[in-house]
Amino acid sequence: MKHSVSRVGYFNAAHRLHNPKWTAQQNVDFYGLCNNPNYHGHNYKLIVTLSGQLDMNSGYLIDLKVVSDIIKDEVISRFDHRNLNLDCPEFKLVIPTTENMCTVIYNLLRPKFPQPLDLKITIYETKNNFVTYPI
Repeated sequence: MKHSVSRVGYFNAAHRLHNPKWTAQQNVDFYGLCNNPNYHGHNYKLIVTLSGQLDMNSGYLIDLKVVSDIIKDEVISRFDHRNLNLDCPEFKLVIPTTENMCTVIYNLLRPKFPQPLDLKITIYETKNNFVTYPI
């Protein structure tokens, strides 16, 4: 039987959605207010979900304290209260959309968890808008 466990984390970050290959007007037309040259911020909600077989000895899929520590070390400490465009090398060449943030966070976390466990990342940018990777 497969189980899933999830841990929630929160971080605040600023970003600007801007494609340097486009004209200023193309960026404004496509990204609207999210293209503000002075940036804008979000209070992000991150959900890290791991799925797989239980360890029959412990009854755990994985110790959620371990998951919490990994999220803190790899994500929160890296992105919280940062300007993603300016402060984070992960987004120097990648537009910091929530979709790209999910991919970046997945790639940071995947090596930290045992391979038999499936990993899924969900980020809420607002209470109504969220992205999940992979599906």
